[in-house]
Amino acid sequence: MADHQAGTAHPADVARQADVAHPAESALTADLARRLADRLPRWRGGARVGEVRPLTGGTSSLTFLVDVAGVPAAESPIVVKLAPPGLAPVRNRDVLRQARVQAALQGGRRQLAPDVLFSDPGAPPGIPPYMAMNLVPGECVEPVLRSVADRPTPELVRTRFLGAAGVLADLHDVTPAAVGLADEPVVDLAAEIGRWRRAFETLPDGMRGDYERAAGALVSTIPVALPAVINHGDYRLGNTLCDGARLAAVIDWEIWTVGDPRVDLAWLTFFTDDAGHPAAEPGPPAGTPTPDEVIRAYERRRGVPIADLDWFHALTRYKEAAATGLLLKRAAKSGREVNGTLARMVTALPGLVQETLKIVGD
Repeated sequence: MADHQAGTAHPADVARQADVAHPAESALTADLARRLADRLPRWRGGARVGEVRPLTGGTSSLTFLVDVAGVPAAESPIVVKLAPPGLAPVRNRDVLRQARVQAALQGGRRQLAPDVLFSDPGAPPGIPPYMAMNLVPGECVEPVLRSVADRPTPELVRTRFLGAAGVLADLHDVTPAAVGLADEPVVDLAAEIGRWRRAFETLPDGMRGDYERAAGALVSTIPVALPAVINHGDYRLGNTLCDGARLAAVIDWEIWTVGDPRVDLAWLTFFTDDAGHPAAEPGPPAGTPTPDEVIRAYERRRGVPIADLDWFHALTRYKEAAATGLLLKRAAKSGREVNGTLARMVTALPGLVQETLKIVGD
């Protein structure tokens, strides 16, 4: 998928806990158009709403491409993310919180996120909030989770991946307090483990594996925390937009937090060929760098060594198993067919839990 801020589907997207109830598309689109008709002139005098088109991608909010008349060509279309009507706009559905971090990152030395143009708090849950962003052209591809035939060239994959490591370092170099996020609570590692442990508790027995013992092993071996940074929460190429070899923007900020930078870094390395992601299609490698190369690129950019990453590789596998289990559970409940990358995860979850145990040495 290309040319818009809508991410590539991935089993971990369920981490956004998206029980989105999609209303009739035409009624929702018409209502959003009416709201934008009132709001646009306050953003740009003379701006008028044109066609409003729903976009695919993402699971916790609704995304639209909006043509705007009466503005310079470079300012149209725009992208609007709308919280799902009928649900409280909290956690992953809090589009105004997403707008907050994206606005905080505007104006820095690198384009880390699409710019926030304006937002509207609505009157939830009946009238949902929304945020409007500039359109960042680019291609959104997660190489190891794409079919072999649909992947970019290995050379392009490698260049983009190493570039993503550098962009992540730039993100983590932003001091939260310096960009107005001093009041954000720090999510410690015990809380991160607890989040996914609670997710396992809701899954059928066949999906859980030895999750209790794995959680205990993680808790008993928590490393000393590094200074807290802005974490994206699902940082990977599938949540970026790339213009050729250049990473143009990081998108899908639904689960951002302030916490240990190694949470994001280890997660990124899980989408390399060498990590052996169980959802990857069998066949030739996508051409990613090795996990060590990604880590070294990140360290060089930040100018600091990163210790104790093995523990975070274990946490990544625990998180992936829990998050994907939730997605499979919801698919079964709704009667949706499970195929493609998700189907390859059905039997993999207990194995990911065992990998967690193996890495932390329990």
